[in-house]
Amino acid sequence: MFKQYTMHDVILPLDLERKLPKNDIAFTVNTLVESIPDEAFDAFLRKTGHPAYHPRMMMKIILCAYTQSVFSGRKIAALLQDSIRMMWLAQEYQPSYRTINRFRVNPDVQDLLRQCFVQFRCQLVQEKVIEEEAIFIDGTKIEANANKFTFVWRKSTEKYSAQLMEKSNRMYEELVEQEIIPAIERENPEALTDEELTQVAEKLDDTVQGYDRRIEASEDVAERKQLRSARKAPKQYRKQYNDFITRNQKYKRDMEIFGDRNSYSKTDPDATFMRMKDDYMKNGQLKPGYNVQLATEGQYALAYDVFPNPTDTRTFIPFLDKIEQDFFALPKYIVGDAGYGSEQNYDDVVSHRKRIPLITYNQYRKEKKKNYKQDPFQMSNWPYDAEEDAFTCPNNRKLAFHYHSEKRDKAGFMRKYRVYECEDCSSCPFRAQCTKAKEGNQRRIYYNERWEEQKAYTRQLLAEKETGEIYGKRKIDVEPVFGFLKANLRFTRVSVRSKEKVKNELGFAFMAVNIRKFTARAVRFSRYFKNRVSKKISFTKKMVMEIFFCI
Repeated sequence: MFKQYTMHDVILPLDLERKLPKNDIAFTVNTLVESIPDEAFDAFLRKTGHPAYHPRMMMKIILCAYTQSVFSGRKIAALLQDSIRMMWLAQEYQPSYRTINRFRVNPDVQDLLRQCFVQFRCQLVQEKVIEEEAIFIDGTKIEANANKFTFVWRKSTEKYSAQLMEKSNRMYEELVEQEIIPAIERENPEALTDEELTQVAEKLDDTVQGYDRRIEASEDVAERKQLRSARKAPKQYRKQYNDFITRNQKYKRDMEIFGDRNSYSKTDPDATFMRMKDDYMKNGQLKPGYNVQLATEGQYALAYDVFPNPTDTRTFIPFLDKIEQDFFALPKYIVGDAGYGSEQNYDDVVSHRKRIPLITYNQYRKEKKKNYKQDPFQMSNWPYDAEEDAFTCPNNRKLAFHYHSEKRDKAGFMRKYRVYECEDCSSCPFRAQCTKAKEGNQRRIYYNERWEEQKAYTRQLLAEKETGEIYGKRKIDVEPVFGFLKANLRFTRVSVRSKEKVKNELGFAFMAVNIRKFTARAVRFSRYFKNRVSKKISFTKKMVMEIFFCI
C-alpha cells in the first residue's frame, strides 16, 4: 500500500510558515529585522517611480541567504523560487538578482546593518547571554575582489616620478640651450611644475606649427627638405613632453589614492596588498585585501569595521571610536593581543576612555621566559642607581644619563626617551655580545619611562586572577568567530569592490554568523528542556506503576 499521490489533484495554497520547523533560522532572521525601528527605513522611501520592494523584506532574504553560505545575487534569486524559508520571508515576492545586488551595496544599507547589530546585542543582553564586562578585539585579512597582479607600489611611483622630473628638467635646459623654445619663468630651478610642463609643450607645439606653415609656404624642394629635417627634433620633444604630462598626472593620482598606504590594486583601489595566512607557496606572497577589525563577546560579533592598512596597531583607536559612535558604550575591560600593544593605544584607553586595557605587547611572552630573565646583556636585567641616574652593565661600567630624545612615528605620535651612554666600551671583553655599535661609539640605552610604566602596569594586570582569567578568554572568544566565518560559512573573499561596499557585505556575513550561532543555541536549549521533561515524565510514570501495580 502506498500513500495517496497524484499530480492532478488541486491543492489549496497553505501558509508557508507552517511548513517550517519550530526553531528554524528564518524565524530568528524575521524577529531580528522586525526589531529595527521604522524610522531606519525612511531613507529608502521614493515619491516617484514604481513602488520598490520593502527594505525589511530585502534585508531578510539577504541575511537568510548568507546564513546558508549563498553570497551570489543570482543564487539568492534562485533560492526565492525553491526554498520554503526564503519564500516565506519574501512572502513569495521574487526580486531579480540585479535588485538584490543593488540593494546590498546601497550606502543606506550600512545604517540598517548597524541597527541590526545594536538590536541583536540588546537581545543578547536581555536574555543574559553576554555579561557586558569586556569586549575582545582582533583583526583578520579578507581577500579583495581583485586580481593579485594589479599592484601599484608607492616606492616605485615615487622613484619614477623623480626620474620624470629630472629628465624633463634636463630636456628643458637642452631646448633653451639649442634655442628651440624661449625660456619661461620658473618657480623652482630643480623641477618643472605641472603648469610649466604644459607651457613647454605649448611652446614646442607653436614651434612645430611654425615649421608647418613655412613648409607649406615654400615651393623650393631643398628648402622644404631642410625645414622638415629641422622640424624633426621639436616634434620628438613635443611627443615626449606630452607623455611627461600624462605620466605626471598619473603619478599624482596614484599618490592621492595611496594616502598613507604603500600599495593599492588597480582593480579595487581601496584594497591594499597584504600577507595572507593561506600562503600555499610559503614565499610571502602579497594579495589585495582588507584588514577587518571585530569586537566580540560570548563568541558573537558585536561591532566591526574595515581598514586599508595591514597592521592592527594603527586601527585600534579609530575602531574604538567607531564602536562608541555607532554601536555601544565601551565596557570596563578592553582585551586584545600583542598586535595592539603600543604606548599610544595604552594611553588612549587609560587616560582618554577611562577603561582597563588587557592588551599584551610584543615582548611580553619573551620576557617571561627563563633565558630572558637570566640574560646578563638585557638592559632590563641591569641594576639601576636612582641617585646617580645610571645603569650598570655586566662589566661594572656605568651608563649615565646624557640627554633627552624625542621620536615621532608614522602615525604622528611623539615618544620621549632618556638616553644613557656608557663611559667607555673600547676595551670591554663583552663588547661583541653587548652592543652592535661601531668602533669608537659607546653602548647607548634609549629608555622610554612612560612605556616601561605601561608595561609594568600590563604585567600586573595579567598576573592578577580576575583580569588574568578575562584575558585568557580572548582566544576562545574572538578567534572562533573568524573560524566560523571562513571555515563553516566559507566566506574567504569578498565579491564587491570599494571599501564602503565591502563594509556592507561583511556586515551581512558577520550577522549571518551571529544568527546561525543564536539559532543553534535555541535549538540546543529546546532539546535540553525537552529531554529533561521527558525523563521527568518517564520517572513519574515508573513510580506510579510501581506503587499501584507493584511492578
